[in-house]
Amino acid sequence: MICSNIGISGFASYLPPHRVQLSQWCQWSGDRFEKVKTVVGTSFRMRGVNENAYTMAATAVLRLLQQYNVDPQKIGFFGLGTESSTDNSAGAVIVKGMVNQALKERGNAQISRACEVPEFKHACLGGVYALKAASRFLSTDGHDRIAIVVCSDIAEYERTSTGEPTQGAGAVAMLLEPQAKLLKFDLRISGSASSYRGPDFRKPFVRFMGQAPGPYMQPRDHPIFNGKYSTTCYVDEILAAGRNLFSRITPRPSVFMRSMVANFLHRPYQRMAETGLAFLFLLSLALGDDDDIKELERYACDASVDFNAVISELKNPPEVYQLVEDENISEDLYPNTSNLAKHLRNSAVFASLMTDLGDAEMKEVGNLYTASLPAWMAAGIESALKAGKDLSGTQILTLGYGSGDAAEIIPMTFVDGWQTAASKIAFDESLAGAADINEQDYAALHDTTHNALLTQQSGVFYIDRVGTGDASYDNRGIEYYKLGS
Repeated sequence: MICSNIGISGFASYLPPHRVQLSQWCQWSGDRFEKVKTVVGTSFRMRGVNENAYTMAATAVLRLLQQYNVDPQKIGFFGLGTESSTDNSAGAVIVKGMVNQALKERGNAQISRACEVPEFKHACLGGVYALKAASRFLSTDGHDRIAIVVCSDIAEYERTSTGEPTQGAGAVAMLLEPQAKLLKFDLRISGSASSYRGPDFRKPFVRFMGQAPGPYMQPRDHPIFNGKYSTTCYVDEILAAGRNLFSRITPRPSVFMRSMVANFLHRPYQRMAETGLAFLFLLSLALGDDDDIKELERYACDASVDFNAVISELKNPPEVYQLVEDENISEDLYPNTSNLAKHLRNSAVFASLMTDLGDAEMKEVGNLYTASLPAWMAAGIESALKAGKDLSGTQILTLGYGSGDAAEIIPMTFVDGWQTAASKIAFDESLAGAADINEQDYAALHDTTHNALLTQQSGVFYIDRVGTGDASYDNRGIEYYKLGS
């Protein structure tokens, strides 16, 4: 049985209460806030020292079940997208176990035993891969069931690194059904791309060697990354997925792009999302008809950029990994298109593409890795509802990206009556209750020292203790969890 109405029926989120205001962070670091605010945002969240990807995911899932009155016995697929796992064997089943324990304590039915529990890892794209897997499950052997996908991550960067202001932590859970109540997928015309990029953004286990475990056994998870090269990888993979998408649609690419009511992208920070969308739109013109080519030429002329060079860069994908082999990763393979994209970002046509729905909220949360894209979708849809927009039948474009590299572009359509499901998202509530932390507490949380801030809130899961191996069974490093009351 193939169902064409599979998609998302609900969102629920969890953001840790510990907030770093970037205006304050700039005073500590000596950075200029006006620049940081424009490029990155206004603040980011940090998980408590007794929180991890699993506790945040479980909190978001429990909220999803409550907000949408979900029957746990109908869940046949429970997928976790994360790059912040702390167990190299189990994953989603840990989250399921926490949620089931909470449901049991409340006297409620638990998530079905007949339930798949995969974890998906590919940098920030794991959650999108989980969505596609859940959709395929619902269209085949799980067509009479429902699915949960939760994205949960902790973005941490070394002190004084260029990535430090782009940190964040949080989780977003999504309810998927054969008959979507909010957004239905159109995977038939989705775009995919993947390429090996070497040292773009990696987390080799060797980083953990020599780290002394603290009271909560949380290893510092600072990635290996190369800023200029990572930006090149991002735009190149978005373009590759765009070519795949545009080859599968009927209207010409620019018409398709302009028909979207909103575009939501993975956003490690504000400027990166803007750059990715600008590149994708320029590609749609380069692959279009004579009118599109003339429009692209006009933009190039206005920006004093070599038009033919732009066409060449967009139509002839470079060998990005060659930069690594040549040990020249700082080279810009899209110099002309980059300058044109910069010019385009200040234009009216780009303002019509780059939605402001949920934008203010996302500038407050920081980088959520796998949860970044669904968080923006949740915030944006809730904003549209509050603004009284009627989006029934309109389409959005979602662009997911994971370093290493891979990208997915999926069109989604608002179903009739989407407002009811949107009214339960409660993203604004997840933003509420934040507590700004000072420089001393920031340093303690960042370095997971023993005196760092703990999170113990009602309805929020946390690590209660960690096994030390002195029990009657081997439990070294095994975490035990509780739900705050």
